[in-house]
Amino acid sequence: MIRLAAALMLLSGAAQAQQVEVMPCGDADRVDTIAEPWDQNTATYANGDVRVALLDMVEPAGGAWKLAVISPPRDELGLRQCRVIGADGIGFYGLDFASRRADYDRQRGLVLTFPATRYSDAAPEGEPYRLVVTINQQTGEIATEVQE
Repeated sequence: MIRLAAALMLLSGAAQAQQVEVMPCGDADRVDTIAEPWDQNTATYANGDVRVALLDMVEPAGGAWKLAVISPPRDELGLRQCRVIGADGIGFYGLDFASRRADYDRQRGLVLTFPATRYSDAAPEGEPYRLVVTINQQTGEIATEVQE
């Protein structure tokens, strides 16, 4: 499942300058990295089965923001999968959590769209684009797309 999502990301990212990765949560993704204030940087969908949270990793400054996704399917203990989304081996230069849009597509699942920026020496405020995250609760697939 994870390999399929990674392969799809590589194929869709081949034409993009930004490479977005979906990785399992690990020890480095600590709960104290949820961006403050928590009530403004976390959201739930699908009757609470899906939770997303903006993470502030502080460093590196050019890619400190990541997105955590907790979603079905559940394992034998009833725990949901946990994934972290970053870009270019680090995080995003900017990710506007408050301006996200949420839609539901019967074929693909929950579709979240975030205004994002990538670091660029030529653009000190960052180069803007849209990050699209699709969460399929049935298959567990979490896919990303970069829209320039």
